[in-house]
Amino acid sequence: MDTEQEKTLRSGEFEIRPLQKKKWKTIRSEYLFRRPWLTARLDQIELPDGRVIPEYYVLEYPDWVNVIAITRDGQFVMERQFRYAAQLDSIELPCGVAEPGEDPLRAAQRELLEETGYGGGRWEKLMTIYANPGSLNNPTHCFLATDVEPIGSPKLDDTEELTVELMSRQQVYDLLTHDRLIQALMIAPLWKYFSRF
Repeated sequence: MDTEQEKTLRSGEFEIRPLQKKKWKTIRSEYLFRRPWLTARLDQIELPDGRVIPEYYVLEYPDWVNVIAITRDGQFVMERQFRYAAQLDSIELPCGVAEPGEDPLRAAQRELLEETGYGGGRWEKLMTIYANPGSLNNPTHCFLATDVEPIGSPKLDDTEELTVELMSRQQVYDLLTHDRLIQALMIAPLWKYFSRF
């Protein structure tokens, strides 16, 4: 593929321009604090044109995973839980954190089983997205699992409180179209799913 800046890639009815290859240079980097679920880093950055950003903050998290899990009879395996930071009751996809060095697919399969008791089926990766790549460094790996079935009992962490709800395709679509789902990292793969199937 020609990588010249003026060349473009064709995708449907629109053009996607190649990404800029100029990277920002890290002059200095220091950790403000490190915790298992969050690390805050302060960097000093030099832009490609030589300008310097003296304070650039990056929040580091482990990789995240989420799963659109659908049973053999077409029911979506969803979860309902309270989200403290937003102070909201949230309907969500099964999701979680990948362990250090854990393959994202294995992490997604583990999280689905641990949180819902469902597993098996056919798996495919839908997409990898970032919540906010300007300040958060971790990707979210989104998977589609079809023909899942109950194969065990949920094994929630001590601080997890959630309920599993089976929903029809129409119910999930209605939640999307009526802005009843609040988690952007789950809304994106759901819209991709509904655009394909």
